Amino acid sequence: MGNKLSGKDLIKLGFPKNNAINIALGQINRYRKREKKESILTEAKQVLLHPEKFKGDGTWGKVAEGLVNPVQVKFNQLKTTRAPFSIFGENEIDEQAKFQLYDALKLPISVKGALMPDAHSGYGLPIGGVLATENAVIPYGVGVDIGCRMSLSIFDLPASFFKGKDHQLQAILKDNTKFGMSETHKVKADHEVFYKDEFKTIPVAKQLLDKAYKQLGSSGGGNHFVEFGIVKLDNPLPEWKLEAKEYVAVLSHSGSRGLGANIAKHYTYLASKQCPLPKNVQHLAWLDLNTHDGQEYWMAMNLAGEYAKACHEDIHRRLAKALGKRIAVTIENHHNFAWKEMVDGKECIVHRKGATPAAKGQLGIIPGSMTAPGFIVMGKGNEDSLQSASHGAGRLFSRAKCKATFTQSQIKKVLADNDVTLIGGNIDEAPMAYKNIHTVMNLQTELVDVLGTFTPKIVRMDR
Repeated sequence: MGNKLSGKDLIKLGFPKNNAINIALGQINRYRKREKKESILTEAKQVLLHPEKFKGDGTWGKVAEGLVNPVQVKFNQLKTTRAPFSIFGENEIDEQAKFQLYDALKLPISVKGALMPDAHSGYGLPIGGVLATENAVIPYGVGVDIGCRMSLSIFDLPASFFKGKDHQLQAILKDNTKFGMSETHKVKADHEVFYKDEFKTIPVAKQLLDKAYKQLGSSGGGNHFVEFGIVKLDNPLPEWKLEAKEYVAVLSHSGSRGLGANIAKHYTYLASKQCPLPKNVQHLAWLDLNTHDGQEYWMAMNLAGEYAKACHEDIHRRLAKALGKRIAVTIENHHNFAWKEMVDGKECIVHRKGATPAAKGQLGIIPGSMTAPGFIVMGKGNEDSLQSASHGAGRLFSRAKCKATFTQSQIKKVLADNDVTLIGGNIDEAPMAYKNIHTVMNLQTELVDVLGTFTPKIVRMDR
């Protein structure tokens, strides 16, 4: 008897000849390949006898579901009519992004949608797209970088602190931030997120724990950054205990690194198998939240979100320590995530893919570009935008178009004109690649109030 489990072994035990067998084999051969075949077969027998006891189990939950209440795989046609939607800043948004939203609004699960003024086309949902669905989550509606977010730390230090400290602050950024696929901190930090049950009970997360531990406090490539800059508070909140003036601040933008990317990949694959869709919308395959995979993705997504937050906390902790100063105020928000929220009186799953949550009184940060200000905002709770706002200025030029259009010397000139120092960074992140943030902010005055601005001074990105 070989040590690799086969379908025949399970059929001998009494498993039905259906998809539950394939699912079982896939899970076992992926996550338990080092274990003895006999012990797995003993467990399998228990699953067959009492499937309801294994419903939430990491390895066997999907098999148990296949025995008790199999997921119905049926080809989903799009509806002929769209769910209601609103577009903010229509003239600033490319047609392809609009068509991507229109397609998403025809999904049988769609309830309502919105497009933010920084929107541009992406995979599945457009970037800047918001979609409310009924009891279903779309992995590509959240995006590959789950929990990609902004974090702003304001120090009780006057802006004049920057004078004559340029080289010192550049060195602090270089020494205390890590970017891209290979850089990690030599001295690793621990964090309570690593002790969460999900890292033990969700097989795909368990496999990624070591990677997550290594990458804590690092940022991705692309448009991710850590910046020193100046915050100008126009309308500070009383609880901040800060006057309306200018302060030193750190702003970071990144997500859940390899953990989120691999979770996204795993559950997108499962969604595409369970929810076949027409070719033009196959990226919008969803998971029903009443299924094992839907529940597991929801837990894994939330874990990735907490991990992304932990990464920012570590980045800001390291920089505060290097500065020798205490953080006075932190403002932060996800902009690639899904939440359970009330929409027109019923609970929905609200996907924000490149959109800032803007419920009434909710604080957020909307960055510009490396030569344009970011904005500290407070949401107005606008129902038409599904209580959302833009997540930045939004792209005007694709990455490929940037490489064909701009040169390094043009970028150097724009940075010099704006008195900004850049460490790393590529042509595809040129300041000119982005829409005018002031135009975008003017198009969402009914979505957010502005409390202050952040102006970048020293910017660190991946090389």
